[in-house]
Order: sequence, then structure tokens, then C-alpha cells
Amino acid sequence: MRVPLSWLREYVDLPAGETGRDVQAKLVSAGLEVETVEQLGADLQGPLVVGEVLTVEELEGFKKPIRFCTVDVGDANGTGAPQEIVCGARNFAVGDKVVVILPGGVLPGDFRIAARKTYGRVSHGMICSAAELGMGDDHEGIIVLPPEHEAGTDAIGLLELVDEVLDIAVTPDRGYCLSLRGVARETAIAYGLPLSDPALIDVPAPNSAGHPVRIADPAGCDRFTARTVTGVNPEARSPIWLRRRLQKVGMRPISLPVDITNFVMFEIGQPLHAYDRARLTGPIGVRRAEPGEKLTTLDDVERVLDGEDLVITDDSGTIGLAGVMGGAHTEIAEHGADAGTTEIVIEAAHFAPVAIARTARRHKLASEASRRFERGTDPQATSAAAQRAVDLLVLLAGGTAEPGVTEVIAPAAPHTIAMPANHPDTVAGTEYGRETVVRRLQEIGCDVYGSDELIVTVPSWRPDLSAPNDLAEEVIRLEGYENLPSTLPRPPAGRGLTESQKLRRRIGRALAGAGYTEAPSYPFLAAEVFDQLGLDADDPRRRTVVLANPLDDTEPNLRTTLLPGLLATLRRNHGRGTHDLALFETGLVFGPADRAAVPPRLPVDRRPTDEEIATLQATLPVQPRHVGVVLAGARERAGWWGQGRAATWADAVEAARVVAREAGVALTVRQGRQAPFHPGRCAELVADEQVVGYAGELHPRVTKALGVPERSCAMELDLDALERIGGVRATGPRVSTYPVATQDVALVVDAAVPAAKVEHALRDGAGELLESLRLFDIYTGAQIGEGHKSLAYALRFRAADRTLTAEEASAARDAAVSAAADATGATLRGA
Repeated sequence: MRVPLSWLREYVDLPAGETGRDVQAKLVSAGLEVETVEQLGADLQGPLVVGEVLTVEELEGFKKPIRFCTVDVGDANGTGAPQEIVCGARNFAVGDKVVVILPGGVLPGDFRIAARKTYGRVSHGMICSAAELGMGDDHEGIIVLPPEHEAGTDAIGLLELVDEVLDIAVTPDRGYCLSLRGVARETAIAYGLPLSDPALIDVPAPNSAGHPVRIADPAGCDRFTARTVTGVNPEARSPIWLRRRLQKVGMRPISLPVDITNFVMFEIGQPLHAYDRARLTGPIGVRRAEPGEKLTTLDDVERVLDGEDLVITDDSGTIGLAGVMGGAHTEIAEHGADAGTTEIVIEAAHFAPVAIARTARRHKLASEASRRFERGTDPQATSAAAQRAVDLLVLLAGGTAEPGVTEVIAPAAPHTIAMPANHPDTVAGTEYGRETVVRRLQEIGCDVYGSDELIVTVPSWRPDLSAPNDLAEEVIRLEGYENLPSTLPRPPAGRGLTESQKLRRRIGRALAGAGYTEAPSYPFLAAEVFDQLGLDADDPRRRTVVLANPLDDTEPNLRTTLLPGLLATLRRNHGRGTHDLALFETGLVFGPADRAAVPPRLPVDRRPTDEEIATLQATLPVQPRHVGVVLAGARERAGWWGQGRAATWADAVEAARVVAREAGVALTVRQGRQAPFHPGRCAELVADEQVVGYAGELHPRVTKALGVPERSCAMELDLDALERIGGVRATGPRVSTYPVATQDVALVVDAAVPAAKVEHALRDGAGELLESLRLFDIYTGAQIGEGHKSLAYALRFRAADRTLTAEEASAARDAAVSAAADATGATLRGA
């Protein structure tokens, strides 16, 4: 909303020296978003005067028409002699009054005017267009003024070229500020000055002599005012002051009747529509459109209407989209054979905001009128707005107001809100007191009654005030947000991070420390990705939750695995030249719930009960949290320090171990088969006899289908399952003061025996003295025989309360070896 300061001063008697910047600061403090203050005419310098064209000589021999004119500028040039000016415009004639800038003047954009020779003549100044004066974008011709202005009159003041315009970003809840009336009210409150309300004018009482109106949908239109003006001069043009005010608020002047309706809309906030009464047939009506009904709007577009559209009608059919745009059939013609409107019917109505908003969006036809209606206009202002338009038509177009006044009103009680007097104090955390609360509410137009419990009647122009918190906000903003005390919140004990949140943070830090980069992705995927991953037809990961309104129609499914998003990120970064990649993500995956269950509709007038919430949650998708990693390229880069190493399936398995350690879970790794992994390079990850995930190298067909590098590796774990198995980790690792006893063993086993099985047996046999166990060497060769392998382990023993003897450490090692021999047939190498 653009607000000229000169127009604003008509409703609020601001101090003489108050600038637009000063008003901006006051309004921002009151909660309005004043984005800029435009300085109109700040770089304009005179002499800029009214001139009368005396002679026009057509110059020939040039590529475009050029005219040499003499113009009477009065005494503005110091001599009174006619001013000689060269001009290329064609829209003026001898005797017309024009705007002339003389040598020494400066136009906007630092365009300095001086006498100069052009087209073989000397031009002493310039005849100006609206665009050259910063009045608009019209370059078609120069400004032709009404004949009553005398030559030599200062045009800067006449055209109101110097002004300040506040540009306010009006939020949806403050629709009343889409008018000078609303902004003036806020300005008056901010300065503590009285308001001259433009809507407080005398309006005649309704009677039956006005233009007939029939409302078939009172819910969509609860108030309709119709007034008629006859004897309108069709040749009357908008005066300069009216045109300039519309230009300053961003509207293009069109014709006097249309300009008047636009002016009143910006002044009072009530959109109006003007009909040519000669084109109306019978009563004006308001109803819902018939599905498939057609209407040609003022923009000459034929529109097919929807059954929810609110329309204006007469006996001939639909003549307008209510609150959005009128129809071409009843418009007031300015040109052509139909020009010459002398009888005008003014419509001022109040329409349901939701109906107008939906119609405007359905037809992609946003207008200044719909913008106001959908935010809520003042239903009590319709009569005043219609009267204001009638008065202006009488004044400026020589019309006569008919005595008939049509008012169709659906009865409605004023909206009241009960609020404790100290409620704003409670919300703000400070003390305003009842007197301040009542005063501030009365300033915004509320009627307030009561003592400790206030009964507040909301003004008709504030439909956004519907609850005690809305009233509290008004008090707080008018008292100044900057005056609120700065207090730190004091949360009660036990409101910190949950154990699940702490675990996720530990895992994220651990993976980042291991060289992985977090790469969150959207949880949406296309069904085709399951074929690319090579999933079997009966794989449970193919059962997805399908979104009713997906962001992208090509990806309507919620993910059941993290790998598609991670691999897409891997592919994208690899394609951009980054080939050594290690990415991770933690996030939810989704599985369908009971399809027979219907989600309940929760109430909005109270807090749902625990049973209602539990019923709703039972119908929600299953949403376990997973952690996944993908790797490609080098895991360790080559350099002067030595050879590098490519990422392998073992790195993916180690990432799983990193996650398991943070969860306090002992992870067992065994060979497995699971798409999308290579069948011979896939590890099944087990904890507490439960499969919690898989890791390994991706199948070559999968890497080709997804466009990721060959030998790419991945891992995915069920983080929720790990959390359940590991429980709560109350303390971190402890550093013992007692020395460690290290024992190494090399065991020979059958080549088919997994190392994880040997490790599990060693742990069981070693007992509670075992602190850690690490496989540090694998050997195959002639020394141990074909079909066998040697696994070398480092075992660390330590007691929590004493220093272990050599005999205790050796006994623990022997027990571990014995358990491995029983479980796997292992023998000590060299024995």
C-alpha cells in the first residue's frame, strides 16, 4: 500500500516539520512494515510552469515529425516574450495549455535543461510528458492541462510533483491498512492526535426508491448498497488532484467515474463498482454461478465460471464476478459508439472473504478489489463509500444524486470478546494495568466495558480481532515492542535433549569425525527406483505410503530406505567433478499402517484427549529412524606419505561399527544377501540376535542403473532398533588406573569360517576381563595348508580393581582359545 504523505495529512494534523522518515519510524514501532519512503520530486528544480501554445510550425526533412513551437510562459522567463521550443509530440495544438521547463531547470534523473540547437533551430526549454516529470510511464505524448490554468503558473505545485510516499507491506491480518483511512488511524494513534475519519459523513436513510437489488446468497453478500447519479457529463475529465493521487498510490487514471471509484477505494478501503444504468436490465442480483456459466470480464477475457463463484447478475444474466472484476457488458464506455454514459449506478457491497479469495485464485484474476475483500473490509463503510462516490460525481461531473437509497442488510450482531483485564500483562510478562489496556483498545475503535473481566466489542473494520490474544497483541504493539522487558526463559528440569536426540547427535559427530559429510535429502521417491535397486517383487520396501498431494508428481511415494536419496546425491556430486565421496544421513523411513483404519477427525474447539491422539497415531505410517552411508572413490588419498586406498565394503561395515559403538551395541557381522548389494560382498549386521541392517558393495547392475561409480559401497542401519537394544548410556568411557595385559593369538580355521564367528567365540571364552579384541592380520599360504586361513587377534585384558598377574591373563587367553576351538574348530598356529 502506497501512502502519499500529503494525502495522509488531510486526516491527521501532523506537525509541520514531520517527514516521511519520521512517520515511517512511528508506524514501524506500531507494528506496520513500512519498507521504503519514496522521495517524489526530490531532484526536480524549476522553473517549471504552465505554458500556452501560441504557434506550431511543422519542420520537414527529418526522419520523424518535428514541430517548432512558440509558447507563452508569462513572466517566468523574465521577459514575458514567447518561448521558442522544439518538440516531437503530436498530441497538442495551438491554444492548449502544456507544462514547460525552462533553461536552468533540472528534471528527475539529473536531466539538466539548457538552450540548445537541434533540428536546425534553437530550443529554449522543453515541453514535458508525464514520464519526464516522474508522474508515470506514459511516453506517448506531453501533458495537456485544463484550459483554466493561466500561463506562467508554477507547475510543480499545480501537479503536486514534490511529495513523500510511504510503501507499506500490509500483512494479511491488517486489511484495514489497505486504505488511507486505516493508515491514518494508525498514524493518529502513534502520534496521539485526533483522526478525521473520511467515512464519517452524512448518509441519507435507506428507502424503496433506489435501484432494486436481490440477494440470493446472504452468506456470500451480507450487505449491498446501491446509489444512482443522473445527468453526468460524459465529457468531464478527472481533475489534476484526483489523477495525481491515483498515480501516487500506483493506479493509472482511466476515466472520471472509474477514477472516483478507485479514489474512494484507496481512501476508505471499500471497493466500488460503477454501472452504466442504460445497460442494466432489471434488478441487480447476487448469487452463486451456475457450473459452466460464462462471463466476459472487463479485461475482454471470456471465463467459464465455477459453482462456488459469487456473481453479480441482472435479468440478462451474469454481469460481474463479485468482488473481483466487473463484466464488459455493463461497463462505462469511454470511447467508441457506446461512449456517453450519463446515468451511473454505484455498487458498494460486503462479500465473504473466503469466497472472493477462492474466486480470484481459481480464475488467476487478482485485483485491488479482491485484495481488500479477501482480507476483510468494513461492512459498516459501504453506505459512506457510496455517498462519497456520489458526492464526487455530483461535484466533478455535474451529476444529480437520485433520492433513492438501496440498502440490503443481513442482520448480524457485533462481535464481542471476553478478556481478563490483566491478560495482556500475562502475555507480555510486564504490567500495563487496566487503564492502559482499556485506553489502547478504545484507540483502535473497541468499546470496552467491565472491571476485572472486560467485555470488548470489536470495531467493524477489524475482522482479525477474534480472541483475547489478538487484543493483547494490540495493546503490546501500541505500547511498543521495544519496551518489553528482556527476560531469559527458565525451562523446568528435564526439558533438555532426550536420550534419542543425544544418540543421534553422537552418531552424527562420530561419522563426521570418521570423514563422512552429512547430506540430508527429501523423503520422496518414484516407484521406478525400486527396479533400479534390484528389489524383488515381494520385497517389503516396495510397499510405500503414497502422498495425496506430492510436491512432484514424479515422486509421489515416501521413502522406505535412505539409499535412493544418498545415491542421488552421490551421483550429482560425482557428475560435478567430486569423485572421492563419503556421505551419511539420519532420517525417517515410512511404511504403510493398517489400510483399513480411517484417521479420526480431531476437534478444534478443545485439546484432543489422549485416547483420540492414540487413535490417530495408530493410523499413521510406521516411521522408524535409519542411518545410512554411501562411499565412492578413494577412502585414503595418495600423496608423499604413501599409497592411497579405495573405499571398499569393509569401510561401509566399519561405519556400521562406528554407529553401533555410539549406541552401546555389540554388532555381529556375518555374510548376507540383500538387494541392492553384491551377493558376495554383502554383510548382514546383527545385534542381540536381530538383523538391524546391511552393508557392502553395490551390485554392478545397480551402479549402472543409478549412474553412480563402479564399486560404490553403502550401509543402512535401523537406528531405532539399535537404541532399543543398547538402552540408555548413562556414562561415557572410563580410564582405568590399572595396567593392561596384552596377549596375541593366531588361530588356524577353515577358509569358510567367518572371522566374526571366531571373534564371537573368543569374546565368550575370555570372560569379563577382556577389554578389547582386534583382528590385525589374515594369512593364507602353504605354511598353513590349502583351504585354511590364519586369523591373528590382539586381546587386551584389564581388571577394574587390581593389577592382573601373568597367570590370570594367560588363563583368560587360554579360555578364549578353547572356546574358539569348540565353536569353530580353530587351532593355535604352530601348535
